Amino acid sequence: MSKNAVNTNAPDRPPPEPVKGEGARPGSRSVTRWFLHFVGSGLGAPLQVLTLGLAGAAIFVGVTLPDLPDVETLRDVQFQQPLRVYSADGLLIGEFGIERRRPVSIRQIPPLVIQAFLATEDSRFFEHRGIDTQGLGRALLSYATTGEKSQGGSTISMQLTRNFFLSPEKTFQRKLAEVLLTLHVEQALTKEEILELYLNQIFFGHRAYGISAAAALYYDKPLDQLTVAEAAMLAGIPKAPSANNPITNPARALERRDYILGRMLELGYIDAGQHATAIATPDMARAHWRLPDLEAGYVAEMARAEIVRFYGEEAISRGYRVTTTLEPRLQIAAQEAVRTALRQYDRRHGYRGPEATLDIAGLTESELDDALDEVVRVPGLVAGLVTRVSSSGAEIYLGHGERVELPRTALSWARTQRNLARWRGERRRGPNAVAVGDLVRLRRSSKGDWVLTPIPAVSGALVALDPLDGGVRALVGGYAFSDSKFNRAVDMRRQPGSSFKPFVYAAALDKGWTPASLLRDEAVKLKGSERWNPKNADHRELGPISLRRSLALSRNLASINLLQSVGLEEAQNYIRRFGFDTPALPLGLSMVLGTGELSPVKLAEGYAVFANGGYHVTPYFIQRIEDGDGQVVFEAKPARACTDCWYKTGESSATTRALASQGLAEPAIDPRTAYQMTSLLREVVERGTGTRAKKLNRPDIVGKTGTTNDIRDSWFAGYQAEFVTIAWMGFDDFGKLGRGEEGGRAAIGMWIDFMEEALKGRPVATLEPPSGLVEVRVDPARGVETKAKSGVVEFVQEEYRDALLGPEPVKVAGPSTRKRGPSSQRSGPRVTDDLF
Repeated sequence: MSKNAVNTNAPDRPPPEPVKGEGARPGSRSVTRWFLHFVGSGLGAPLQVLTLGLAGAAIFVGVTLPDLPDVETLRDVQFQQPLRVYSADGLLIGEFGIERRRPVSIRQIPPLVIQAFLATEDSRFFEHRGIDTQGLGRALLSYATTGEKSQGGSTISMQLTRNFFLSPEKTFQRKLAEVLLTLHVEQALTKEEILELYLNQIFFGHRAYGISAAAALYYDKPLDQLTVAEAAMLAGIPKAPSANNPITNPARALERRDYILGRMLELGYIDAGQHATAIATPDMARAHWRLPDLEAGYVAEMARAEIVRFYGEEAISRGYRVTTTLEPRLQIAAQEAVRTALRQYDRRHGYRGPEATLDIAGLTESELDDALDEVVRVPGLVAGLVTRVSSSGAEIYLGHGERVELPRTALSWARTQRNLARWRGERRRGPNAVAVGDLVRLRRSSKGDWVLTPIPAVSGALVALDPLDGGVRALVGGYAFSDSKFNRAVDMRRQPGSSFKPFVYAAALDKGWTPASLLRDEAVKLKGSERWNPKNADHRELGPISLRRSLALSRNLASINLLQSVGLEEAQNYIRRFGFDTPALPLGLSMVLGTGELSPVKLAEGYAVFANGGYHVTPYFIQRIEDGDGQVVFEAKPARACTDCWYKTGESSATTRALASQGLAEPAIDPRTAYQMTSLLREVVERGTGTRAKKLNRPDIVGKTGTTNDIRDSWFAGYQAEFVTIAWMGFDDFGKLGRGEEGGRAAIGMWIDFMEEALKGRPVATLEPPSGLVEVRVDPARGVETKAKSGVVEFVQEEYRDALLGPEPVKVAGPSTRKRGPSSQRSGPRVTDDLF
């Protein structure tokens, strides 16, 4: 036997010393060997699984933790809220954004509502630290027995974490990340803060986010008015917003509600009596879509566009609140004035036929409802389908089982249009105006009867400004925003026709002409090779005519001769003071006839200078902007015209004074010119093309008609001390309005209807001549001073007292030697206000 064989247990050398720092101690190797032997044996299998699980979890935590989001961001959560636009006194006129939300604090949420959510989502919310081990145990057991991840075991804290930081996918990796984040959330926030975030974030279907928005949507109630049954119904929706929705799936939603009521009873949140009452209560949930308090879609869209322009597209969901300058009473009056005028025009020119004709033979009411649901909603005009026509009238189906009878007399007005000029057409007889399958529109008359009323093909716009600061008090860009989004009051550019003449006349007054100066109403002598043969609308020439009468009768030839005398370039430079740019000031004498292009708002800006005594103010419509936290981020501070130095009403007085350093607008023209132009424009109403406005029986309104070539645009521009109002009517395709639809008829009707309502209860304003004007009695036929009683009183500039006929005098023979002829004997012929 060898030596080595005999001494197998004896070491050849001493055992090594323990390594310092490794924690080695006598017997450690035997313990390690035992542990490895145990793990490798069958008895160590559970521990092996546990060890591997812990090791995997440790690795996952080590890799995932650095990439997890910072839960501290929850302290500064900015909930998505819609952009809301309001009138000057707080009426909602528009709401923009994907999510409807009304964030509330936890103190504003009644305990009953909170308990309903705890009962269904997390009854031990105030007991655990974010992770409910019992809930997780049930979820694991369910997975082990079914093989499906049907239960998540999520607490409210975990749901909050998932909603803000993670995706909703059901994977173990996402679940572990959710657990880690939830533990951080519970450390960073109080239970009340977590609950507040959760109840403001969860989705309730139909674009409603948060419990407050849900209560308003489904029950039209504030939170503190919800019943036990309603609170339970709302608590059941977030689990499955589509399936548990009381609007789209009322049966399933009711089942879910009753389950939650049972849980509330079980947990002691309600007693047996409350439970029995709630169970027996029928659910009254329905969609309470909040409609605008005030119809002003064009202004609401203008506000949305401005917010996006200044703050970016994402600002639509940041809860901005825009307060506009609109006055509700005036906006309503403007909307009705535009619609009435367009409907009246449509009726004057004949029935254009149905919007569409459908084959409705054999269709059920449900199928008819589906067809009508596809039709664009237009305020005040109800869509219907003709289902029966007889000698006595027609039956119209309005949807959802409602049918109305239109008698023969209600259809008798309908005519067919004769030609493209849209003149009055031939009358159809009674029910022959409609046929079965016609898609038509009806409107309730003032007597409550249904009236056949198509959506007008003609378009219109109206804008009313405050002349002192340019604030938009009313603005309508078409018949209805839902029918056409194009804003004709702001975005349209059309020729203003003769409504532009006052600016040229003002330039003449500034250069030495007076209201008594005589102009030549005769063929224009053009220089060069320019081929243009302008005419008066009545194709007549009146010869010498005063500047006052020329503007009142809107004489084209006299106006062209005046511009030629003033000088085109000098006139353009002067007119720029009113805020007009190059497109409004074409090169050529036709400028005086309004061949430039303007929007109604821009024309109002120009007329405001006359109305406020000579100051240029810039139109604006946004008064204030607040962010989602209610902080004012913008407030308009418009430059104002002198408030007390122009018109006066009642006991107040007005005197012209020099511009003081008070944030006033810049003076654009001499106040004496503004006074003279106001007097001249009053003549338009008294004895000119705008006499229809005398219907208002107010001496303080003035204005000017405007009509473009072939009567394609109809304008009336006018003002009073408090309003500058511009009315326009025309076809978007530049079609002819038709005979008799000049500015003195079509547009002025719209203007009168608005101003009649706007001026109700307002005192008559008077205007005193500013200093520097002198009173002179003038012979209107010769333009010279006279003492005769037949003379008219004119206010002229002091410096032109002895030169009434202006820089280029037009003289006529005296009364004893003047030739008498047809043109001098007759009074002014009936004229129309046309471009050429």
